[in-house]
Parts: sequence; structure tokens; C-alpha cells
Amino acid sequence: MIFVCPLSRVEEMIASHKPGRVISLLDPEWSFPELGDRYLGRHLRLHLHDICFPEESLVEPGTDHVDELLTFLGAWDKNEALLIHCRAGISRSTATAFIAACFAHPEIDEHEIAVVLRRVAPAARPNQRLIAMADRAMQRDGRMIAAITTTGRDLPWPDVEEGDSFGMPSTYQRAHES
Repeated sequence: MIFVCPLSRVEEMIASHKPGRVISLLDPEWSFPELGDRYLGRHLRLHLHDICFPEESLVEPGTDHVDELLTFLGAWDKNEALLIHCRAGISRSTATAFIAACFAHPEIDEHEIAVVLRRVAPAARPNQRLIAMADRAMQRDGRMIAAITTTGRDLPWPDVEEGDSFGMPSTYQRAHES
């Protein structure tokens, strides 16, 4: 499974699901959670702001971030749980969960994966810049960003401080069967 949560629930999710790997996406001024020796070499820490367009003095998601992410996912055993978190569990982490599911399943239509994400996480507002860069890096010809855009059209921005934790499949035959 791919699990997503806000920063406030990381320890609880690790205790409950014992993920093999963890991905943290936090603003540069935030500290990453200390996960102990079990996660040495298995905890990717990315400092970037949750923005889709350049803003002065903010760190926008870049190709280096996506390259690190894809390299990290390349070493992930898809049969092990993966935990992804950002501060709120709504944008950077949900984008990364979608990227991870697409990475793990090049044979599954991106739209089907996006539908699963929207079903399990209705408050998700995946960071479109991260997805667009991953789409290019993974040579998906715009299908990833199109899937997220079309499945999220007309969804109101959630009036919440942080999203609910959720899980989505990391291995499955067809998204609509999960």
C-alpha cells in the first residue's frame, strides 16, 4: 500500500503500518521527523514549498526533486508499504502518491489511478507542478497531468487545516477492481 498522511500523524502511521520506506516533503524551514536507524537510507527528505508557480524566496518543486524521488522509488519494493507525508497531507504528498502509483504501474492507465486517488482522498489537491515534472521525466506525454486535472475538475478546495490519512494500492491488476 501507499499511505499518505499529514506530518502530525507520521509516528502513528509508522507504528500502524510499518512502511519499508518514507518520503517527507516539507517547507525548507520545517524539520523532518526523526525516524531512527530502521529508516537509514530508506527515508527521502525533500525540502520544497507547496507552490505551482515561482514565487520570490520560495523553493519551488524542481527537476532535481523529481529526479531524487524517481531514484528513490526505483529502489522501492512495491510489496512493502510506502508512507508519504507533507505538512497537511493534501497537496505535495498526494501528488507524490499519484506519482508513486504511476511509477509502480506503467501498464495501468493514469486516469484509472487518478480515479482511485480521488475516491480514497476526496480532499486531495495534488501539486500539479510536481505531477507535470514527473509526467515529463517518466515520458507519459501529458497523461498524468491530464488525469489529475480532469478528475479534480469542479472539486472545491477543502476547508481543512490538514487532510485525512489514507491508503491506496501499490500493487493491483486494474484500478477499478481495487
